[in-house]
Amino acid sequence: MFSIIQAAGWPIWPLVACSVLALALIIERFVSLKTAKVAPPNLLEEALTVSRTAVPTPDVVRQLEQNSAMGEVLASGLRALNADARCTDADLRASMENTGRAVAHRLERYLNALATIASAAPLLGLLGTVIGMIEIFGSQSAAGGATGGNPAQLAHGISVALYNTAFGLIVAIPSLIFWRYFRGRVDEYLLALELSAERFARHLTTLRR
Repeated sequence: MFSIIQAAGWPIWPLVACSVLALALIIERFVSLKTAKVAPPNLLEEALTVSRTAVPTPDVVRQLEQNSAMGEVLASGLRALNADARCTDADLRASMENTGRAVAHRLERYLNALATIASAAPLLGLLGTVIGMIEIFGSQSAAGGATGGNPAQLAHGISVALYNTAFGLIVAIPSLIFWRYFRGRVDEYLLALELSAERFARHLTTLRR
């Protein structure tokens, strides 16, 4: 592998850095976007059961908030009622919506960076290709006559061009695939959070009455 990087020349090093960064982002997103950390399947029903007859205590609300991203959104509604039992429906929903926006921003973290790598990697590969072509033409000596240019320099230029093109695609294609995957996963989570928050807000409105 190191011999390939050496053969590709210095233009490949930005691509190597992009590949390392992309791998780190993919691993981080896989860990952060686990269902248990974002939207546990039975959490809404548990929250409805706990608050069936009265608003839970602040300790229970704190445990719900620390459970997951969905728990954080649901807990914001309970906290609003604990702070002011007479708060309006608009204030209650606004509290949950504000928390939901913060959660959505956290779920989308690093996705733009991954998309940027997917877009930039082919361009960096193209840059390496252009540099390799420049080396190829530079190896053609005007005084070479019938013998042409320097064969070693010509071969090096071709290797720089081809290795950088290939490596740029190798970095870009997985990055694009995982970006699309995480984008779809986040959209599903946001829909689940929105529907759960709406149902829980109606429940809290009924409970407050």
